[in-house]
Amino acid sequence: MSLDLALLRAAHDRIRPYIKRTPVLTSEALDLARGARLSFKCENLQAAGAFKSRGACNAVFSLTDAEAARGVVTHSSGNHAAALARAARLRGIAAHIVMPQGSPQSKVRNVESFGGLITFCEPGLNAREATCAKLAAETGAVLVHPFDDLRVIAGQGTATIELLEEVPDLDFVLCPVGGGGLLSGTALAAKLLKPGIKVIGVEPAVADDVAQSFRAGKRISIPTPATIADGLRTNCTGKINLPIIRQYVDDIVTVSEEAIVTAMRELWEQLHLVIEPSAAVPYAALIENKFTFAGRKAGLILTGGNVDLESLPWPKK
Repeated sequence: MSLDLALLRAAHDRIRPYIKRTPVLTSEALDLARGARLSFKCENLQAAGAFKSRGACNAVFSLTDAEAARGVVTHSSGNHAAALARAARLRGIAAHIVMPQGSPQSKVRNVESFGGLITFCEPGLNAREATCAKLAAETGAVLVHPFDDLRVIAGQGTATIELLEEVPDLDFVLCPVGGGGLLSGTALAAKLLKPGIKVIGVEPAVADDVAQSFRAGKRISIPTPATIADGLRTNCTGKINLPIIRQYVDDIVTVSEEAIVTAMRELWEQLHLVIEPSAAVPYAALIENKFTFAGRKAGLILTGGNVDLESLPWPKK
């Protein structure tokens, strides 16, 4: 596949019947608090509750009929799992999902609601990949990797296409980074549509494998991180993703767990939206002044809203 705008446009056309065109929201209060003009792309309102529906639908509906008949398989802590289960159901095929033990119950229930066939494994990338490979061998299902797949990357990039169609004069786009699928797609879409725009990835400081890899120029793996942002607990970026990130992303910054919690609460209070911790990570970068955005226009992708309401991260007053 050629990494060009045609690839992203084709993905957008392919998935359009199966996704929502999510709104872009603004907040005077948040603009005043951060001294910038902020636009929030609300992928927490996406089908299955996260941006992952874009990549999953593009991958599933790119399969030939013969491939699709074998079903699909993946490993995921939750959002990609639910998105792939939903896409598979829409195409009428099986979805085999490997999830680490301890995954948030809200995300487990989401996968089950779309008919995903869950197999639990030990936490950690090695266990996830080994269990996934075993399932693929047993079932013949086609692997749809949660982030290291050009079909998935292209699908994720469609969120930024829509963002820039609605707010074409952005100076920055910020998005969270876990495995790098969203950041790769975001950077491709942003730079191909508007070469002068700045693309910033934001990562929890305790889960900084992509930031380390970005600076070192090679993939660096870390122990499974204990971040509240459960969607960003991958411990090594994808082989496909890193070259794209290094070519198209301007910088990757990290934020503290405390800033993520503060950001999540501010966004709940001011936007009146349910977002999960991973979605709050870009706004946390503004709270910690990782960049000077004064008077600039920044787009932030709110990646998901699948929150376990039984374990909210802030204390009761």
